[in-house]
This record gives sequence, C-alpha cells and structure tokens, in this order.
Amino acid sequence: MTTRIGQVIMLHHGGDREEARGRFLALWSELGEGGHPFHRCTLAHYMADTQDDPADELAWDLRALSAAEELAGLPAAAVHGGPPAARAFLPSLHLNLAADYDRLGRTEAARSHVRSARGAVAALADDRYGNGVRAAIGRLERKLAGEVT
Repeated sequence: MTTRIGQVIMLHHGGDREEARGRFLALWSELGEGGHPFHRCTLAHYMADTQDDPADELAWDLRALSAAEELAGLPAAAVHGGPPAARAFLPSLHLNLAADYDRLGRTEAARSHVRSARGAVAALADDRYGNGVRAAIGRLERKLAGEVT
C-alpha cells in the first residue's frame, strides 16, 4: 500500500491533480476506515491537497490527524519508526488544519491548531523538512496575529 500511495503522490506532484484525487479515493475505498493508521494518515494527508473546496480539504486533514493520533498510540513494533516517528507528523498536520480553518474564516480554530503545531515541533528533525515546517508555522502565526497580510 505504501508504494501505491507513493506512486499517486508522484502523479500529484507531477501536476495531475484530478487523476491523483481519483486514485487516492480508490485507494481509500480499498483501505477503508479500518486500514493501518500509517496508510490512512498518509493517504488522507495527500488527499487533502487535491481538494478544491476548503471544507473538503479540512475533512481530509481531520482524518489524517485522527489516524496520526491513533498511530502515535500504537506499540513501536506495529509502526515503522515507532510512536516518535508518528509524532513527527503532528506539526505538519496541525499546520495544515490551521491553514484550512484560516481559509474558512475560523480564526480561533486556526490559532488553536497553530499553537498545537508549535507545541509539537520538538518531534521534528533539524533538517530541511523540519526547518520548512517550523518556518511555515511562523508565517501562519504572524498572519493570524495580524502581522502579515
């Protein structure tokens, strides 16, 4: 399943958003609500990025967060990298939710999730990805504080 999700991610990054959305949806149907939380988290996270409607994007990002929280509670043997790796998803997922809520005009919910994102950054590595997530959190914090338009 991981390989198949990765193939659709590459399709999406290649610019075929509609096709990626259709394939992600087919994988989601196959995986089901009872599928492994790592696969559900990854799939829902990327499915959110293919949505046209901000409310639909929010719904998929909420699914991703729910699966990540479930993943973080599993024993290490059940998760590649164990719960610490699962916790590394949380800053980005909360950031995405904060951005979703901001687009929907739900400023307090956006602020709550950006605080959760900031509170979870210790799980990020000091690398390009981690630094990018930290920078994006900072930008959204400033925007929500009225410092950036």
